[in-house]
Amino acid sequence: MTNEATETSLHLGFDETRTRVVLRTTDQYQQDLVQLAARFRTGGQLGPLSASVALDELLADLSVLSGWPHHEGVEWSPELRNLVASVIQDANTVETRLSHAAPPDEIASRDVPGMLGDTWTGELSEFQLRDIAKLLSLQHGANFSVPGAGKTRVALAVYAAQKTQGRVSRVLVVCPKSAYESWRYETAVCFRHPLRTHVLDGSMDRWAEVLIVNYERLDRSLATLASWLKAAPSMIILDEAHRMKLGARGTYGAACMALGPLAKRRLILTGTPAPNGAKDLENLLGFVWPGHGQRTVARAVAGGDLAYASSVLRPLFTRTTKQELGLPPVRLRMRYVDMPPLHSEIYTSLVGGIGRRTARDDLSALGKTALRLLMAATSPALLLEGASKYEPLAYQLPPLEVPEGSSLYSLMQNLPDYELSPKYQEAVAIVAENARQGRKTLVWTTFVRSLTTLERMLEKYSPAVVHGGTPDRDEQLRRFREDPSCAVLLSNPATLGEGISLHQVCHDAVYVDRDFMAGRFLQSLDRIHRLGLAPGTETRVTVLAVQNTIDEVVAARLDQKLEFMGKILDDPTVQQLADLQEEPSVAAGLAPSDIEALLRHVGSR
Repeated sequence: MTNEATETSLHLGFDETRTRVVLRTTDQYQQDLVQLAARFRTGGQLGPLSASVALDELLADLSVLSGWPHHEGVEWSPELRNLVASVIQDANTVETRLSHAAPPDEIASRDVPGMLGDTWTGELSEFQLRDIAKLLSLQHGANFSVPGAGKTRVALAVYAAQKTQGRVSRVLVVCPKSAYESWRYETAVCFRHPLRTHVLDGSMDRWAEVLIVNYERLDRSLATLASWLKAAPSMIILDEAHRMKLGARGTYGAACMALGPLAKRRLILTGTPAPNGAKDLENLLGFVWPGHGQRTVARAVAGGDLAYASSVLRPLFTRTTKQELGLPPVRLRMRYVDMPPLHSEIYTSLVGGIGRRTARDDLSALGKTALRLLMAATSPALLLEGASKYEPLAYQLPPLEVPEGSSLYSLMQNLPDYELSPKYQEAVAIVAENARQGRKTLVWTTFVRSLTTLERMLEKYSPAVVHGGTPDRDEQLRRFREDPSCAVLLSNPATLGEGISLHQVCHDAVYVDRDFMAGRFLQSLDRIHRLGLAPGTETRVTVLAVQNTIDEVVAARLDQKLEFMGKILDDPTVQQLADLQEEPSVAAGLAPSDIEALLRHVGSR
């Protein structure tokens, strides 16, 4: 029998989500447990002898445990103990970095090739070698380089170096489906012998060295993935990591946070780490450094001086900018179109009805409001049809129910005679002029019914169309790239905003409309503006908008988000995108500050 001196008085272990820690005690220390849990903001009793605390808060405030009256009786589960030891080490690394003192084990770019092992064969640029060196100097890391900078290859090089040192032997890659092709290609060409790579699609290859899974499958595959990560020393890479920007509050984020502690090394990749502001960046770095990432970001931005915040945070991530890639700048312009009188009356009537009905705290209703206003500013006919079943779930709306006898009802009855949208007409005119010059055009619009309408209007230009319901996506993209008669590609950023390259054949883009998602806007821009552009190539992007509508609200909010992101990343190129030159999208990506702007717009009409 265990004597009292070594008897367990407090046991700490993960709950099933691995985002909270369960504390268990005995009858003797029941009151001490109550007091301990109360010292944590997220602490709460599960029962008389058990409580739980958010993992991130516990790791940030380990010193609170020093108040436990029976130190020698504290017992940690092995998984949690290993994470705590790692976090303490990480905290020292982070503090050293934040003090801007060069750590004793700093790695230089020239050291990298010798660390990659005999099997590495991939070519690396100077900026990639620099990024790899910085990431290897950190226990865990973040690569915020712009799309086209080769983040996939950099991540694989970090893995190769860690494998050569015997620290890891396998890697889990979490990424969008659109990035599968890139990971398969890079794992084949960067090594003398292609790495054994498997995409988790129902079956499971337990001998795979690289296991790839998409964010949508994460939640229902948690047990399988946790088992795989624990079976051997593993690295986890989150590609397009902004997908989990909600952290533990979102489905993707909670799954990532649950898997993160099981990996020996964590690395996140995204060119848009703060699409809605500081909270996104807090959650991303909270995954990389549990207990310290969120707190570090919050402290850095608390004073409101983003230049200072950038200088503070810069040691914790690496970023290659478009300027460093040597890309010519994008020529961006806003082009305003006028709504026909009936369209304008319908928009005004719709806003009036919304202003009376929408509650500030009804996020679902506000999201639908934003989508309906985006529809009305583009083409009121979209309101009558509602969303297509091929829209992303967050964008699906039923047709608008308009009460008979209302002013809006009578206006909508007259709509068919005035149906043609000036935005559609302008998009067609731009495509026609580009085609005359032998230039292909990429047309973006949020709604699938806009895509199908434009497909009919642009029939003479053999349009390629890609949306959520497109059965032959690869064939559509092949036609656009290779068929001279195919002068236009129609798509929405939710479907094609990530993971493909079109810059070899297309240098013109038109946005029929935009939602509030700054990250998605930046990602979609990069489809035609990325590494590999011929010198002197002019990339032209036109954003269509209607004055005095939600289009102006979206434009102002995107400007503010891009300015924040550019300053926090110390990248003036991003800030410049927030200053579009004028020329004679919960649902719609609403963040809390977007809601305030939307309510002001609705209330001002």
